[in-house]
Amino acid sequence: MEPGASEAQTNSVINYIHDLGMKTVVNRGVIQTVIAAIGESSKYSTEQFETLDGVRKVERIQVPFKLASRDSHHNDTIVSINNDIKFGGNNPPVVIAGPCSVENEENLLAIARIAKESGAKMLRGGAFKPRTGPRMFEGLGKLGLEYLDAARKETGLAVVSEIMDPRDIDLVCEFTDMLQVGARNMQNFTLLNEVGKTNKPVLLKRGLSATVEEWLLAAERIMDKGNNNVILCERGIRTFDNKYTRNTADIAVIPLIRRLSHLPVIFDPSHATGKWNLVSPISKAAIVAGAQGLIIEVHPNPEKALSDGPQTLNFKNFKQLMKEIQILVSVLGTVNVSN
Repeated sequence: MEPGASEAQTNSVINYIHDLGMKTVVNRGVIQTVIAAIGESSKYSTEQFETLDGVRKVERIQVPFKLASRDSHHNDTIVSINNDIKFGGNNPPVVIAGPCSVENEENLLAIARIAKESGAKMLRGGAFKPRTGPRMFEGLGKLGLEYLDAARKETGLAVVSEIMDPRDIDLVCEFTDMLQVGARNMQNFTLLNEVGKTNKPVLLKRGLSATVEEWLLAAERIMDKGNNNVILCERGIRTFDNKYTRNTADIAVIPLIRRLSHLPVIFDPSHATGKWNLVSPISKAAIVAGAQGLIIEVHPNPEKALSDGPQTLNFKNFKQLMKEIQILVSVLGTVNVSN
């Protein structure tokens, strides 16, 4: 729209687009308003919209992830958790910490206290765990969610846990502040459709072998169902070398995503490396690259953890990393890579 276009002009354009059977996403900037028309736009010419009163310029968005694209939403999206934790924009990186899987209440409470004390804002923990082998520990289910809720009530930390089955949506929503869609479910379209219908923020992990476009299209599906509170999480991808690291840490995708999309992007150093002694250096590298948060696995005794022990930090190492992150953030300020 023209700078200074009236509300009546803007609403008239929105109504015109709706009459054509398309959705709109309105990005109201300080100087200018941008209206994205989402739908079968290929049937219409740009000239058709340029004649509308108050329209300054019409551009066709070429990428398929139109809702997630920065072309349709120039400003960074800020995803708020309980109104006090903010991912994205100029906000400092948010650290999410906790065990791979919830094992018992005692351990979880100890982890939550350390996470809170060290400056983490959210507690992670799997109640339902997708495991490669059928006889591996697959979580405590509802009991694990209840333990997470108890830790939340004691420490005040917000909670994120993985949702694997659309039938568990109501249950997981009851005990969490953010839903996690894991790497193995990034293209579980039924699940994406259902989390898109909730009002819970969604942490969407990149699939093991997913391209950037496939990842953003998964976010697009969630947004298309009405939920715009999506946080992207890079967790490493599978390549030809898995002898020394669990995955290949794709650090370059962080500034790339921030250029392509307005959605916040965070980094998972635990899964990206699979080695506890690589978690600290790769976490700091991700912050420098522009990650707007980290999700880190922590356990009082990683060697006894029921899942992902080799990539999990103990309390001493986690506290040291948090101190180093705070120093790094104070030196860097906010990393702006979106322009």
